[in-house]
Amino acid sequence: MWNYIASYFKQYPKQKKIAQKMLEHGLSIKNNHITCGSIALSDTKIARALNVDRRAIKATMNTINKHQKLKNIFSKLRPTCHLKNMAPEMGWDVLEIIPTNASQPGILAQIATIIADENINIRQAIVDDIEITEEPHLFVVTETKIPPEIIPKIRNIPSVKSVLLS
Repeated sequence: MWNYIASYFKQYPKQKKIAQKMLEHGLSIKNNHITCGSIALSDTKIARALNVDRRAIKATMNTINKHQKLKNIFSKLRPTCHLKNMAPEMGWDVLEIIPTNASQPGILAQIATIIADENINIRQAIVDDIEITEEPHLFVVTETKIPPEIIPKIRNIPSVKSVLLS
C-alpha cells in the first residue's frame, strides 16, 4: 500500500513525508482541509509539527486531490484511539509483541487464542503497518492482568521475537 501511495510523491520528498504522517495518524482530507476526524487542522501547525514549509502542506493536498485514487484513500482515513498509554490507569495490561517477521500470517490469532484460553478479554489489539513502520509491533490491551505463566507461551510462538508486559 505505502509503495503505491509513495509512487505519487517520488519527486516530492517533503510531500511524501507529509502523506506518510497523514497515514500514520489517520489524518484525512475533507473540503480542502486536513482533518483529524471532524476537526480541521491548521496547515501552519501541521507544517510546524513536521518541520516543513506551510506551502508543502497545500502542495501535498493538491497532489492528493489531483489523483482520484489518492483522493479516495485520503478522504477515508480515520484516527484510532490507542489505549496502550492509558491502560495502566484503568488497571489493564498491555502486551507489546515484536515479531521476527511482521508479514507472517497468524501472529495475532495465536496470541489471541492463548489469551482467550485464560478467559481474559482483549480490549484492543493494534498492529503497526509493516509498510509504514520500520519495526512494527503488536499491542494487545487486556481488561485484566496477564498471568505471568502465559508470557512463555506467547514467547514460544515461532514468529515472536520478544514480548514486553507493561
